Amino acid sequence: MFRFLFDRDTWQEVFDSFSKNKLRSILTMVGVWWGILLLIVLLGSARGLENSFNRLFGDFATNSVFIWGQSTGKPFKGFQEGRRVQLALSDTEKIKENIEGVEFVVPRNQNQVTAVRNFLSGSFRVAGDYPLLDKVEKKKLIHGRFINQNDIEHKKKVVVLSEDIYKQLFEKDENPIGEYVQLNNINFKVIGMFETSNISMGPPIDMHIPFTTFQTIFNRGDKIGWMMITGKIEYDIVQIEQDAKLLLKNLNDIHPKDNRALGSANAGKEIGKVTGFLTGMQFLTWFVGLATLIAGVFAIGNILLITIKERTKEIGVRRALGATPFEIKRQIVLEAVFLTMMAGFFGIITGGLILILIDKLYGQGMEAALVNASVPIIVVFVSLVILVILGTLIGLIPAFKATSVKPIEALREE
Repeated sequence: MFRFLFDRDTWQEVFDSFSKNKLRSILTMVGVWWGILLLIVLLGSARGLENSFNRLFGDFATNSVFIWGQSTGKPFKGFQEGRRVQLALSDTEKIKENIEGVEFVVPRNQNQVTAVRNFLSGSFRVAGDYPLLDKVEKKKLIHGRFINQNDIEHKKKVVVLSEDIYKQLFEKDENPIGEYVQLNNINFKVIGMFETSNISMGPPIDMHIPFTTFQTIFNRGDKIGWMMITGKIEYDIVQIEQDAKLLLKNLNDIHPKDNRALGSANAGKEIGKVTGFLTGMQFLTWFVGLATLIAGVFAIGNILLITIKERTKEIGVRRALGATPFEIKRQIVLEAVFLTMMAGFFGIITGGLILILIDKLYGQGMEAALVNASVPIIVVFVSLVILVILGTLIGLIPAFKATSVKPIEALREE
């Protein structure tokens, strides 16, 4: 059935047809070339933006919300308006036990300290944390380890430094692990160092020490600064936030309709907006690319109609010599598919080259806007299949036009 595809005369006729009107054929292919080029570049750029987003938040539990105490906005149960709300460690246990869908609750505290090592010093933020923090906000450790349960239980004086602190307090290429740093005149042993560029959705932290050690040194008792609640992936983090706030209001004697007493930042909600934008961008890319492709393919159909008009006498001769309508249609459809495929191949190649250039210019470094801007091979394959289908369909229009003219009338055509 497909033997004609390997027939030399078939392809000779195709090339002869195009060579007679080279400029027109090239201009016809530009529409399809531009459509596939646009599709490849836009999809690749959207993929690069998504990769950049995933690299930035890949180690962060995105289905999370931060909650902290503020000042009350309504009087309640004998308390006056403006009372300072102080969250407690016991509040985190209540949330874990009573709110459906909660996976982790991480209590946190922070304070400003003066760090000194030898003759170098600086003022930095230190946080009291549990090992659980490393699960919901993964630290990219360069050296050593993060805080563990043994540090918590024995209230060890150990610290995990950021890369920036290391650069300010240590000599270049000096190994910080096992060295000591004074925090408010108390010696802490360095057990780890993490990348400063690591994403942190809460307040920026320079150093981490065990939560229990922090509470003892700064005399915080059961008080906490804020908590990070992470929901299970199948649960709505907005609903978890609402339930957690209502429970905290009951635990801390806050009016149920007081919207000022508790502050919050819903990372899951905000990140959901970004992922929604990325999804919409991909949909828009497919829509624009396919619309441009279809417009380009229709241009090919129009040119073929003009070509068929010019070849009416030639077609009449072929019909008179015994060519069947099917053979005529097959030849014209082949020409349409060949045009669209050639334009598509050029579009894929140029689109790939542009993506390589984009990656060189904007995809390098930790702060890259587009990371590995590329298109999966399946997308290229689907694009080619779409081109074949569109080329076939659009080729049928001039094909039926060519076979609608009777041979005797075609031979009379001037």
